Amino acid sequence: MTVRKSDFLVVGSGIAGLLAAIKLSELGTVNLVTKKERGESSTNYAQGGIAVALGEGDSVDLHVKDTLETGCGLSRPEVVELVISKGPPCLQQLIGMGVSFSPDEAGDGGRLDLGKEGGHSVRRIVHTRDHTGRAIESALLEKARSTGNIDILENHLAVDLLLDSKRLGRPVKPDRCWGAYVMDVVGHSITPFVAKVTLLASGGAGKVYLYTSNPDIATGDGIAMAFRGGARVSNLEFVQFHPTCLYHPRAKSFLISEAVRGEGAVLRTLAGEAFMSKYHPRGDLAPRDTVARAVDTEMKRRGDKHVLLDLSPISEAKIKERFPHILKTCLEYGIDITREPAPVVPAAHYMCGGVVTDLKGRSNIDGLLCAGEVASTGLHGANRLASNSLLEALVFADVAVGTAGEIIAGKTISLPGVEPWRDEGGGPVRETVLFDHDWDQVRRLMWDYVGIVRSDQRLGIARRRIRLLREQIEEYYWKYELTPDLIELRNIALVGELIIRSAQMRRESRGLHYNTDCPDVDDVNWKRDTVL
Repeated sequence: MTVRKSDFLVVGSGIAGLLAAIKLSELGTVNLVTKKERGESSTNYAQGGIAVALGEGDSVDLHVKDTLETGCGLSRPEVVELVISKGPPCLQQLIGMGVSFSPDEAGDGGRLDLGKEGGHSVRRIVHTRDHTGRAIESALLEKARSTGNIDILENHLAVDLLLDSKRLGRPVKPDRCWGAYVMDVVGHSITPFVAKVTLLASGGAGKVYLYTSNPDIATGDGIAMAFRGGARVSNLEFVQFHPTCLYHPRAKSFLISEAVRGEGAVLRTLAGEAFMSKYHPRGDLAPRDTVARAVDTEMKRRGDKHVLLDLSPISEAKIKERFPHILKTCLEYGIDITREPAPVVPAAHYMCGGVVTDLKGRSNIDGLLCAGEVASTGLHGANRLASNSLLEALVFADVAVGTAGEIIAGKTISLPGVEPWRDEGGGPVRETVLFDHDWDQVRRLMWDYVGIVRSDQRLGIARRRIRLLREQIEEYYWKYELTPDLIELRNIALVGELIIRSAQMRRESRGLHYNTDCPDVDDVNWKRDTVL
């Protein structure tokens, strides 16, 4: 039996995974597994940027204030202060690794151009035009490739955590993680990857929904694996829907950055009415939960399939300079945003909840750390402030590296013997239409019943139906030979059920969770996390 051993196992190749792997390589050997191509991650799709308090009139305190207000009472102040205060030095680390950010128009003294997005009091979004994520991913990949001690394995999908309780066949408290079983997507062989410390940086779960801005890999694998292994998860009812994804039959998962509205773009109905001032004092720069619900409300009120994003307040020169990627992509679909508005709709975008971690990035399973969108650190609370996500990934990747160093410091940690993956009895799948149907059923169910606006009735229907789907999918899991599609299907069904359970538990409306049967905020009973 082949066993891959290392000091550290990193699952995921977004900003959190790559940055952590680079830093962990100074402490020992690193295996980094990523289930698609190296650059395929939500980081790579991030257009907006990184929120950092750098500009005149800005401060850490003001950034903290904006984050706490947007989090609707559930952000943990100590986490918010940690992340925001570490923003500037972490940004300098990225620059030191070769990431280039857009300078201000004056080019004055090396200052960076700062954009503005919803929920922010001032301009503080550091960006590389409108493709910040791609710039970061490219630089970090180049750095990781040139760094010794890192073995990057593409097309490798983590299946389940390797735990003491499973290894020994009995309950262990506290349980200990020793890596993961990982599938080679090409050959479907499953190998134990054994490590002293495991870092989950596997991203979010947007593909749980029918319409999403996320790449195809965002199937909630890390949340599902961790929960199956006994990790606590929290706040999964808080799914952020990006309000402005391009509405076009050939466009897949393309969002138009909130930074466009930061520069003056206006949301309008198909009749040309600007509507955001009816919903929030900040109008088009309201927090995302408000904007997404407003768009949803206007579409339902009028019976329209989309709304319009009017960029006419922005000069053609500014659009070409600041948003070249958005302009180019829209032109490919026959939409010239310098001449006409873009049709847009909301889509599932970001998971504010995840695996519960402490200030050191630790889960409740020994040896298992989490960073990035897979984690519930307490930063975002009930609603993420725009462009705080890349910042959180940066900071907690750095924090997790420090914790990993503490775990192995001055200790002789012997890696345990492990059993091979047991796959006897699994026959080949004869009819993949079964999987295809269930994929569609789970995602359509979540979109129709557990979307931007929810109700007790819809959540009850969703809970019953997802339970039946999960039973069927589990039967497939144990009956058939494992494939990447089946593994991911199992994961999205579990994460979908966890989202529904969390939404049913919260008997109020707060932030990204809005239930028409309990539409008010209840600070007496529900100013707390939802934990499963």
